[in-house]
Parts: sequence; C-alpha cells; structure tokens
Amino acid sequence: MDSSSLKGLLEEHAQLEEQLADPSVHADQARARKLGRRYAELSPVVKTVRELDTAREDLETAKELAAEDAAFAAEAEEISAKIPVLEAKLTELLLPRDPYDGSDVVMEIKSGEGGEESALFAGDLLRMYLRYAERHGWKAEVLDSVDSDLGGFKDVTVSIKSRSAEADGVWARLKFEGGVHRVQRVPATESQGRIHTSASGVLIYPEPEDVEVEIDPNDLRIDVYRSSGPGGQSVNTTDSAVRITHIPTGVVVSCQNEKSQIQNRARALQVLQARLQAIAEEEAAAKASDARRSQVRTVDRSERVRTYNFAENRIADHRVNYKAYNLDQVLDGDLDGVLDALITADREERLAAHAG
Repeated sequence: MDSSSLKGLLEEHAQLEEQLADPSVHADQARARKLGRRYAELSPVVKTVRELDTAREDLETAKELAAEDAAFAAEAEEISAKIPVLEAKLTELLLPRDPYDGSDVVMEIKSGEGGEESALFAGDLLRMYLRYAERHGWKAEVLDSVDSDLGGFKDVTVSIKSRSAEADGVWARLKFEGGVHRVQRVPATESQGRIHTSASGVLIYPEPEDVEVEIDPNDLRIDVYRSSGPGGQSVNTTDSAVRITHIPTGVVVSCQNEKSQIQNRARALQVLQARLQAIAEEEAAAKASDARRSQVRTVDRSERVRTYNFAENRIADHRVNYKAYNLDQVLDGDLDGVLDALITADREERLAAHAG
C-alpha cells in the first residue's frame, strides 16, 4: 500500500476515535457497533505503523551515535532486525480482508447419509458449536429444529452472535466450517459393535446487519403453525411458529423458538435475508470465477471436509491435512486447534497471492 493510502487509514482511525468518543453516537447501537468494529479493525494497523516509524527513527539515532561510540552499534543491529518483522506484519494486516470477518453468523446443521445415526451426529455437532460459542462469550440461539426419533436433529438452525464489536468476529472464526462432516463410530443403533460411517452437513453464512438484498413481499408465502417440542409434544397452544417460503428460489425458513408469531416472523425474515445474501454472493463469485472455497450443498460422504473417528479419538480436516487425537475435547468445544490451522492456511494462501 502506498503512503497516501496508509495516511488515509490513519486519518480514518483518528476520525473513528472522535466519533466513538461522542455520546450521541451510542444512542444508535447499530451505528456504534459498526464504527466500533471498523475501529477495532484499523487499530492493529495504526499500532504497527507507529511501532515501525519509531523503530526507523531509533535506528537512525543509533547509527549516528555508533559513529561516535561503538557501544551503540549492537543496539543499531538489534533495532535493524526488528524492522523487517514489523514490515511483514504490516503487509499481512493490509491484505484485503473478508468484508464479513466481523459479522455474526447463521448456521444450519443437517443430517445426511446414515439415517438416525447421522441425526444423532448432527446433535453432537450442534452441542460442539454451542460449547465453542460459550467458551468465546458469544450468544448462541437455536432458531428452529426438526428432531429425530432418538433425540438427534434432522435439521437445526442456530444464530451465533458476538457480544461486542470486534474486527474478527464469529464469521472470522467459523467461516470454514461449511461442508460435509463425516463420523466413524459404533452407532447407538448397532447391536453387533460394528463401526459405521455417516455424515452431517453444515451450512454457514454471515448474518447481514444492513439489508443488501431486497425481498419483494409478493415473492413470499408465509404459513403459521403450532410450535411443538420433541416427539411432537405441543408446547404452544397458539399458532405462533412461522414458515416463510421465498417462491423464486424455493428457499424455506422456519422459526418457532420465539414467544410470539411476530417475533418468529421477524427472526425468520432475518434468516431468509442472510440465506438470500449468501446465494447472491455465490452466484457473483461463480460469474467472476472466484477461487474462494465453496460450501458443500449435498450431504455426500465423498465430499467430506472433516472426519471424526471415535475409535481413535481422532479428528482430521482434509483441506489442510490437519490431524489431532483429541476428538473428545473438540466435541466439548475445544475447536481452536483445527480452526487456527484453517485460518493460518488461508492467510498463507493470501500472502502468497499478494507476493505473486
């Protein structure tokens, strides 16, 4: 990045600092959150620029003093070694960012091949993500679910939100989770102790804060029905659950976990907005021949991104050749090891593209 562009970022950071210090800005929480997120995004850049400027000034001073006193030569060498490190750090910070890295997410987990065992594993994945969200202090909320007979899930939709404005929010950590997750274990339904392989699918997309895809009300079919609990047990005596069908795309979204029909309708529309946004971006990426990873839309074991092997307590991510033998801890929400490997691989790929 040239010096004028860098100067522009420093000026933007200073302006954001002034705006966030204005109490009136915080009257609009959505705006304050957006400004706070951008400020958090620019702060590491500003910090690194200042450290680099200071190091360069200190190096010049040390060189001048070394000409008169050899004792300063070692200090000059030490400062000189820091500069390339700071320059590399700044280059990485200035790489084009995923515009949704600070966003909250909507995640869908669907059972696939494997019948009831796949539905049980979908439940395991849900608990894994809920516990991971809890570890990070995020707010997770199940929006809708279709239970299976043995206590798993045929389909479950969950919203995961950060509680503060962060440069790297929920999407930055979980965006590579989309795809087919394969499990190898002895199913609860297996009487002879044989290991079976089944799969569940994960779809994840950023939840947009600003409406970018316009939804024509005439394109929606809205049905209301009675919320129900596990096994079909009625938990609501009124028709408060809402199912919305977007007729042009066939996308169906339902929500039954809010207290009123109005709340369920509003939440379902938010999820529909996120899904249509994701579809629009996928279409744009396809037209532009974008090389960004695509999520698997069919739950086919051959298209797996990750394998969970219970017999060996092993987790393997096939995209980055990651392997670890702490599956029990991962399923308890300790996902950082595999997520860090995916994020590191993506960063290295972007750095290589920048260098090329």
